[in-house]
Amino acid sequence: MITLDDVRAAASRIEGRILRTPTVPSHALSKATGADIVLKLDNLQAVGSFKERGAANKLALLTPAERERGVITVSAGNHAQGVARHAALLEIDAVIVMPRFTPAAKVTRTAAWGARVVLEGSSFAEATAHANALCQREGRVFVHPYDDPAVMAGQGTFALELFEDAGPLDMFVGPIGGGGLLSGCAVVAAALRPGIDVVGVQVESHSSLSAFPGDEIMPTGGATIAEGIAVLQIGRQPLEVIRHHVSRVLVVPERAVEDAITLMAEGAKQVSEGAGATALAAVLTYPELFQGKRIALPVTGGNIDSRILANTLLRSLLRDGRLLCLKMEIPDRPGILADISRTIGEAGGNIIEVSHQRLFTAPSVQAAELEVMIEARDPSHALDIMGELSKTYIVRRV
Repeated sequence: MITLDDVRAAASRIEGRILRTPTVPSHALSKATGADIVLKLDNLQAVGSFKERGAANKLALLTPAERERGVITVSAGNHAQGVARHAALLEIDAVIVMPRFTPAAKVTRTAAWGARVVLEGSSFAEATAHANALCQREGRVFVHPYDDPAVMAGQGTFALELFEDAGPLDMFVGPIGGGGLLSGCAVVAAALRPGIDVVGVQVESHSSLSAFPGDEIMPTGGATIAEGIAVLQIGRQPLEVIRHHVSRVLVVPERAVEDAITLMAEGAKQVSEGAGATALAAVLTYPELFQGKRIALPVTGGNIDSRILANTLLRSLLRDGRLLCLKMEIPDRPGILADISRTIGEAGGNIIEVSHQRLFTAPSVQAAELEVMIEARDPSHALDIMGELSKTYIVRRV
């Protein structure tokens, strides 16, 4: 296993090449969860993720001969950008294999650092197989995204900074994909804060350690908004560390990750991708474990596709009642739409979208069906608007 000395050596090696990101308290998240929450903002790194810590350390350790051969890696995005950036800084030729489902924003940003991007495979496993074959064919050095002591030590520098800046902590909660970040941080925690409770988090579709601390079970795979930790098999070396130093692993549903992204944006004013919000999702899903405790949460990355972020925010608004979608049966005569619009406006609602259907769904030729989406202040206000409309029309919530 890696040691604290390995992490400290990595910190010295990459100093000046990565940002020392801020550690800040979040009063909004603390109020929303009942815990005392501190955030470590690695979404502010140059590539928008903690992943460049490990990549910078690994590439800095290459021999001149290895640099001449060039490097290759496989990643769903953040490790890819880290390798691409630091390979460019060191003038090393880099090839990045990415699964075809990788968000467009991550593909574009990776290519922008000068690496050759190859999109291959409908899963991370298929992309990895292609990368291994390409590595053999071209004779490159493979930079593993997590199952590598140099990468693990680099990721552990996250915790060195955190523990220097955060003050006393009861818990550290971090995401687990391949396990590089949590294993590196767990080693630092065991050495510097032996009393701290280290907790890992996985999403349901990729919960390879959901039986932890027993044997791994085979996860189902599938789509997840936390694609940064969509890894079916945790790394062998990170797993050894995690079994020694992590107290428990929690599993969160997709909806909790979406809610955490929204709360991070609205409350903490931080843009977080799905994997970066899973620690907060765990606090939202298991509040009884965290009440009254001082908890460090890593915002591990902010590389979320703009469309996905927008849709996530809208879905959360719908779920908590601030967006109200109504279907109404209305008489098909002049002035009805104006009356409905006036009623909504006088109730303080804001109309976002209207769909008016006469021909196919209306129960009568003299009637129409109206679907309207309304922005409300809060769930109570949404019910008030619906109540006002129900005085005159047949209304049902969608």
